[in-house]
Amino acid sequence: MSLDSLKALEGSLDHGLPFANQESRSLHIAPPLHEPTPEVRAIPKASIAQQDVLLFLRALPGESVDLIVTDPAYSGMNQHLLLGKGRIVGNYQEKEGNRWFEEFHDTPENYGQFLSECRRVLKNDRHLFLMFDSFSMLSLGALVRDFFNVKNIITWDKVNIGMGHYFRRQTEFILFASKGKRPVTRRDIPDIWKIKRLHRASYPTQKPVELFEAMIASSKAEGDTDFVVCDPFVGSGSAAIAALRQGSRFVGCDTSEKAVSLSRKRVKAFLKTGIDIEQEKPAFDEAIQKKFW
Repeated sequence: MSLDSLKALEGSLDHGLPFANQESRSLHIAPPLHEPTPEVRAIPKASIAQQDVLLFLRALPGESVDLIVTDPAYSGMNQHLLLGKGRIVGNYQEKEGNRWFEEFHDTPENYGQFLSECRRVLKNDRHLFLMFDSFSMLSLGALVRDFFNVKNIITWDKVNIGMGHYFRRQTEFILFASKGKRPVTRRDIPDIWKIKRLHRASYPTQKPVELFEAMIASSKAEGDTDFVVCDPFVGSGSAAIAALRQGSRFVGCDTSEKAVSLSRKRVKAFLKTGIDIEQEKPAFDEAIQKKFW
């Protein structure tokens, strides 16, 4: 991605802050980067805009990002399934302006536009990781094949059981696809990722950083010295922290002012201190890491 493109994004974070040297807790660490060129050094390490997802993607140049990892705020499940006094996520009793996030109205038309823009901004021979709940996987998953080469479906095992009406949920799904041909970094990575869900997080649907680290580490090859990760539904900023831990740069957006404020604060703190203020503990234990990674 060019320097001008990143600078043009609304609400960029601070430029030039050093990547924090810390003992990484990632699943699979990328090798040290080669010395970047002066132009690469000037590009912001992270840029997060408050913007509609389609407007954000349309503003990015074609073939400008290396990897898309995202967890859209799907509307389908919440519109069809009620649990107890409320819906699955968020406080739906509040007025529109007080909610953490607005759902992405995932009609086939909207989702097709989203996928089309994802394909346009993604470089050739690069990967896409799309998270799904069970309802959206059935209603929208097949559309991905119209735009990308679908390679596999990864199951995220959250270890701890969650809510459910007929069967209590312990898993979510990650659709793995490619634009062109690109191998994964290792041949021994399973299609079940056992990473603990977060409890009592600041953001209602916050995902573990390790989940996004696994996506990045399995896609980013040795020698990718200017690897740009994009999450157009940035939420709490977990993907941004994962990108920085993996020595990559990050661009993302969200429509929610609360989410953007939280994620910007989180990224700035990490760049300055090396500490993730929204997830202090790793989401897996040593036994799980050795067995699955």
